[in-house]
Amino acid sequence: MSQGELLFIGLGLSGVDGMTVRALNELRSCDKVFAEFYTSDLMGAGQEELEKVVGKKVSFLDRAQVEETEEVIQAAKGSKVAFVTAGDTMAATTHVDIRIRAEEEGILTRVIHGISIFSSCPSSLGLQPYKFGRTVTLPFREGEYLPRSPYDHLVDNKSRGLHSMVLLDIRAEEGRYMTAKEGIEWILAAEDAYGEGLVDKDSVMCIAARIGSDDERVIAGTPSELLDEDMGEPLHTLVIPGSLHFMEAFALVTFAGAPERIIED
Repeated sequence: MSQGELLFIGLGLSGVDGMTVRALNELRSCDKVFAEFYTSDLMGAGQEELEKVVGKKVSFLDRAQVEETEEVIQAAKGSKVAFVTAGDTMAATTHVDIRIRAEEEGILTRVIHGISIFSSCPSSLGLQPYKFGRTVTLPFREGEYLPRSPYDHLVDNKSRGLHSMVLLDIRAEEGRYMTAKEGIEWILAAEDAYGEGLVDKDSVMCIAARIGSDDERVIAGTPSELLDEDMGEPLHTLVIPGSLHFMEAFALVTFAGAPERIIED
């Protein structure tokens, strides 16, 4: 049996035309294609659209199939197999684990990178990517439980003058995608509960909606202003700016409608 090959291919953020030409060519040459969209959704495209452009069946996997089985690795033994996600496949440590296990099985692996929210969101807002601290994900609240660790990480970023990218929970199997409004309410509830001074009524926050799509939208304002905004369909991302370079402040005013006072701060 010939040595197998497993390709990790990022599809970008929106639509089947968001992937690179290299990614498309590699997908068309694969014997089998697996996909997971529980980490992030590929906006504007589903299974039918993806299969049409790739020219072959795509097997969609849920979280348990990816994390608890060897299905992808077994398929790659002696075949050329692709494992695809929205964005960039290596943004989730689970997928790094799959690559390690594949290499241990003697399977060649390669990564075909896709456009990621980690670079696209700062670019759309005009913020400098290297000034971001630890990325935080807000989980859906269960009853009155409000985990403190995401809030503490955000406070730590602020204490060092760093911007914070706040990803919002996805439960694809339930059809639930946290909205920016829910995320802001989460942060305000954590501020009330823990009171470390992360945000107040005059703080400026940013919402980035559907980044990478034709109808992406970015806006910046105070929490109360943003809570009144209808940002449309997910996916949404929040950003809490840290210390702003004057060019970043001008960019937020120009691109996202931030209050002009931030230029003077």
